[in-house]
Amino acid sequence: MGAQLRVYKRRIQAVTATKKITKAMEMIAASRIVKAQRKVTASMPYATELTRAVTAVATGSNTNHPLTTEAEAPARAAVLLLTSDRGLAGGYSSNAIKAAERLRERLAAEGKEVDTYIVGRKGVAYYGFRERKVSESWTGFTDSPEYSDAKKIAEPLIESIQKDTAEGGVDELHIVFTEFVSMMTQNAVDGRMLPLSLDEVADESTEKGEILPLFDFEPSAEDVLDALLPRYVESRIYNALLQAAASEHAARRRAMKSATDNAGDLIKSLSRLANAARQAEITQEISEIVGGAGALADASAGSDK
Repeated sequence: MGAQLRVYKRRIQAVTATKKITKAMEMIAASRIVKAQRKVTASMPYATELTRAVTAVATGSNTNHPLTTEAEAPARAAVLLLTSDRGLAGGYSSNAIKAAERLRERLAAEGKEVDTYIVGRKGVAYYGFRERKVSESWTGFTDSPEYSDAKKIAEPLIESIQKDTAEGGVDELHIVFTEFVSMMTQNAVDGRMLPLSLDEVADESTEKGEILPLFDFEPSAEDVLDALLPRYVESRIYNALLQAAASEHAARRRAMKSATDNAGDLIKSLSRLANAARQAEITQEISEIVGGAGALADASAGSDK
């Protein structure tokens, strides 16, 4: 009985230590969510206005720019997948990977080859374990991305879409990330960044009652698009990185809260088992004492006879 009680006590100590760690991680994640949300909100006006500017240039001119013009028969697409560098965030990375797999299957069904670009160690490990080819990957900044990180990611993607497919270029650029909806809801989504869908942007502006301005361009609309579209890609990637970071912190906070609650429940269960073992030990000791006293009494009575 004593050995069993010691086992329960050791397990309670171990679970209590784990609970302290998960509680600390929950509080850290909760504090980082607020900062990440502020960054997401701050990045939205720039991304929105930049999209409107690009759309205005493209619709206000007769230029068929390669980054705004649909290929007649698109044969190759690039997919940028955003995952996390660290674990302990529930199904955050796995949900994004599943969304990327669905997108890959859809593109393959359309007859397109897929080049994969990955952000985050979890995504890199997933593709590496399955020995799948990855065009390029980036790690080390998923929980606190900067604009310089988005610029670094955008460079090879823009270069790829500007090349001809015969030279290893792509016709489309897609991104898969986790959209931050609320503290409790984060959705893995995919979207096409390039070519820019001018009709969708124009319809969205019409619904909001906005009128896209018309401009005269110097030296040419094509030169303006050459300057604007890299900034557009960078801003879209940066906003996605920020939303993914906020989603990662929210998912980790939720996972750590669940782990903390489970640890508390386990401590209660182990405490009940320890108490039961202690009571059984005390009962056994009392029984042994009573049995010993009875044996002594019987022995004394026999000697008196």
